[in-house]
Amino acid sequence: MSDLTSPSTPVPLVQKLPTGIEGFDDVCHGGLPIGRSTLVSGTSGTGKTILSLNFLYNGIVHYNEPGIFVTFEESPRDIIRNASSFGWNIQEMVDQNKLFILDASPDPEGQYVAGSFDLSGLIERISYAIRKYKARRVAIDSMTAVFQQYDAISVVRREIFRLIARLKSIGVTTVMTTERELEYGPVARYGVEEFVSDNVVILRNVLEGERRRRTVEILKLRGTTHMKGEFPFTLGSHGMSVFPLGAMRLTQRSSNVRLSSGVPKLDAMCGGGFFKDSIILATGATGTGKTLLVSKFVEDACSHKERAILFAYEESRAQLLRNATSWGIDFEQMERDGMLKIICAYPESTGLEDHLQIIKTEIAQFKPSRMAIDSLSALARGVSRNAFRQFVIGITGYAKQEEIAGFFTNTSEEFMGSHSITDAHISTITDTILLLQYVEIRGEMARALNVFKMRGSWHDKGIREFVITGKGPEIKDSFSNFERIISGVPHRVSGDERSELARIVQGVADTGESR
Repeated sequence: MSDLTSPSTPVPLVQKLPTGIEGFDDVCHGGLPIGRSTLVSGTSGTGKTILSLNFLYNGIVHYNEPGIFVTFEESPRDIIRNASSFGWNIQEMVDQNKLFILDASPDPEGQYVAGSFDLSGLIERISYAIRKYKARRVAIDSMTAVFQQYDAISVVRREIFRLIARLKSIGVTTVMTTERELEYGPVARYGVEEFVSDNVVILRNVLEGERRRRTVEILKLRGTTHMKGEFPFTLGSHGMSVFPLGAMRLTQRSSNVRLSSGVPKLDAMCGGGFFKDSIILATGATGTGKTLLVSKFVEDACSHKERAILFAYEESRAQLLRNATSWGIDFEQMERDGMLKIICAYPESTGLEDHLQIIKTEIAQFKPSRMAIDSLSALARGVSRNAFRQFVIGITGYAKQEEIAGFFTNTSEEFMGSHSITDAHISTITDTILLLQYVEIRGEMARALNVFKMRGSWHDKGIREFVITGKGPEIKDSFSNFERIISGVPHRVSGDERSELARIVQGVADTGESR
């Protein structure tokens, strides 16, 4: 008798079937296990039906794998109509015998009783359809609808197990949806579905602050690995898109090529300009000149025949054009030349994941070499800190992946004085930080600019006066006669104090060299 546990006996690996859903296969480490069933559970409106259709649609379009969609709730006509909103021509697939929609709506009269109920007829219909259409993928939507009039848990478990066993014996990869009552609670309505199924995926639609946020979690993939935790997703014009931030790898190439900020003196302060693939953050109180720096950054790109894209979340298009004109910048001409694209939107118009998907889609279509967001802080309103950090990681990671220079602004709450640039947890993600603030000098308000951080390069440590003129920004000499500029309480330094300070600094430098 052979020993099945012998080390010499090869153990077959679980192969996976790509779903083709953006980001979802990364979370699943390659897709769903081939020939097994996956339970997709969620409350109403979480996107269960869309995931199921997306799974079948991608199988037909990208992998030439016919599919069967079994519906217990919606009519085939409604399914086809709803799918068209995502650009999916389901009717064409049905006509080409690549997709079969099986209408398995339960008898509205409820003529069955729990003791005699079984799915034998349905199982045979599904099996016949799979053989006829040579289907590789099956979606069943939803199991809750057919069992909701039966209370016997043993019957539910038995019939689901029979259905799954038959589909597994045929070798198709199946997605089954089921409803749950709470976002965080029992996985499914009857409490047995998750134990019968090989894999469990949970979709959530949680209200955070004033916005809803959809997430997906892989609860289990039997016999194989997957990423743990919840991952945000959105339902866009092309279906489901998951943002697996944990799957991002720090493998982007780093460029030594410099590009101009559009302000020569700022380039000098940054050691020759920004790096080509860097992420720049300008942070400061309202009115300190952040949008002006963004405008010069965009203008410089267009002047070198490079495309740039600007996402504005605080000002309307008319305001942006008016302000740019007052600085001698003609955004409208840049747009006519095809060098610039401006997208304005209210931050509250949709969720962060939807904003991220819109940004990625616009960049993919326009193919810019530079991008700007004005401002990040506007997008942070009404969302959790973790959700905002995930958004920033997603957009900065995408920009680096596409080798696009990104210039973002962030509005601090403090009008004057020192303020934390790490409150939004974005300082560590950026390569360059420009700190702008108001200071009171000789009874007048002045603006100050400091290159707070410049990763991988020497930069000027001085705090310089920043003036906004009709011709744009002007950077003057540093406030050499003052100290405590950053704190917002500048103090004039006498000549003797400056000499003493220079002597101390030199002494520290000499001590370091001797060591």
